[in-house]
Amino acid sequence: MGPFGVKGWIKVKTFTERADGLAAYPEWLLRTRQGWRSVAVESFQVKPAATTAKISGVDDRDAAEALRGMDVAVPRESLPAPGEGELYWVDLVGLAVVNQQGEPLGRVSELLRAGGADVLVVQGERERLIPFVPDYVKSVDRGAGRIAVDWEAGYDA
Repeated sequence: MGPFGVKGWIKVKTFTERADGLAAYPEWLLRTRQGWRSVAVESFQVKPAATTAKISGVDDRDAAEALRGMDVAVPRESLPAPGEGELYWVDLVGLAVVNQQGEPLGRVSELLRAGGADVLVVQGERERLIPFVPDYVKSVDRGAGRIAVDWEAGYDA
């Protein structure tokens, strides 16, 4: 989000379940204009004023300012195995989506957080937004690379 102080600390907006969700990862990936690059995290703090981090090699306010607006991720292999019935969003991206009639609807391009339910963004002959809830998502088979949904091919969304 930008610099925090003058010694290279940055403010971080997390989308993890808890504010300190990124604290356990000593390596982050930053999305720059040139692509993703790995950075070492020296310190991470959750304070009332902001969630902050100190990145190796970012030692002043100008260097911290240069990171403003960049996305932060962690390497997939660093994440713990999901629990029973749990999935990471990254594991859904790229899966084929088919309806109960066997009609292909496209592939998951991303997921969105939308109020009470996450939403699959499915790219096919057109974009579809399918709520990721049991009423619509009937099964996820990562091994087969597909998600079965109760969603008619002609539905608008």
